[in-house]
Amino acid sequence: MTKEQILYEDKDIIVCFKPAGIAVQTSKVGQRDMVSEITNYCAQEKCGRDIYVGCVHRLDQPVEGVLVFARNRKSAGALSRQIAENRMEKYYYAVVSAPETAEKAKPEAGKETGGIHKVTLTDYLLKDNQTNMSRVVPAGSKGAKEAVLEYEILGRKELLWENFSGRPFDGENAAAVALIRVHLITGRHHQIRVQMSHAGMSLLGDYKYADERSKKLSGAMGQKNIALCAYGLNFAHPATGKKLSFRIEPKGGIFQYFAG
Repeated sequence: MTKEQILYEDKDIIVCFKPAGIAVQTSKVGQRDMVSEITNYCAQEKCGRDIYVGCVHRLDQPVEGVLVFARNRKSAGALSRQIAENRMEKYYYAVVSAPETAEKAKPEAGKETGGIHKVTLTDYLLKDNQTNMSRVVPAGSKGAKEAVLEYEILGRKELLWENFSGRPFDGENAAAVALIRVHLITGRHHQIRVQMSHAGMSLLGDYKYADERSKKLSGAMGQKNIALCAYGLNFAHPATGKKLSFRIEPKGGIFQYFAG
């Protein structure tokens, strides 16, 4: 953990950037995780005699983005209540394998917002603890939880397949990808990955939930981490109630195609 990764800190919270590839918390011996990194940072910086690092929300290990950790139990409780009541706002950028036309990604439930079509996805997810995977199931299925997100398509790119493999991709000369912005309403297990894949827009670099076409494109591009960045986080300070907002720029290479 470096000071550059710390976006904000005080006696109640630490807000930081999590790189892709590092777990938020793990019990595996010898594996780095953010809780240990922040604990070591606090010890070196002499943040206080009693070091407490409370993990209140998570990002998947292959995902980069903004995280907030509590510095004491009271703050942990206050932040956890905001999450439970959907008052902590989480925003993501993702690069997905695009449908043939953007119109296919515009269900009737969508609405126009500032010239960009915003779509709400509502599904019911069931987690399989044995495989550590979730799937979309019918409403009312035993153990299923409602999952809600909003997304907007910000841009599309036609990537020439021969630039990566030297030959056409499934008989086509280009593969369409899209940059989307996601507002995560609920926080379910692998929610964005599962819902976007179910909607026909698999995340690049996601070898767990993506369709075969997206997996092949990810492999050809050398995309090892999931093309997902938790770029924005809004919440109320657990002690003062002040509204806090944090933003970062994605560092993952796939996002370079949509820079500027």
